[in-house]
Amino acid sequence: MSITKGKHVEKEINEIRCRVVESGISRARVDFLKGLLEHNGYEVHVEEEPVKPPPPPPKPALTSEGEVEPEEVTPQEPLPEPEPTFVLGVTDIIFNPVVAVYNRILKTFEGKRVTADYWNQMTTKAEPNYWDRSKKDWL
Repeated sequence: MSITKGKHVEKEINEIRCRVVESGISRARVDFLKGLLEHNGYEVHVEEEPVKPPPPPPKPALTSEGEVEPEEVTPQEPLPEPEPTFVLGVTDIIFNPVVAVYNRILKTFEGKRVTADYWNQMTTKAEPNYWDRSKKDWL
């Protein structure tokens, strides 16, 4: 869940009931959000999501007589291991990241209000006029 979705999801992380802030995120994103939320006084818990198994190989094609066509056997390269993804949650069950960002509840490490661009890591400065496209340094 990101701030583009208003869905409320609760999950037990480390045997503690948490409100899911974001799921399916990378380690770098976890480090950023964990630091930001802990700086704002929230207790944060992180859990690694289980790795999904690779899809099964396609079934062999049938001939017009209903027999299986012999296929050329080609050695398959092993698939690279997928990057681990994580679920990040806070123990405050009524926490909503959309409300926290757009109501300007959260603060950056410099004491400025967190904006949507800062939350989404599109910029490192918290420009308060988030709707003004002329002030965006990443466009």
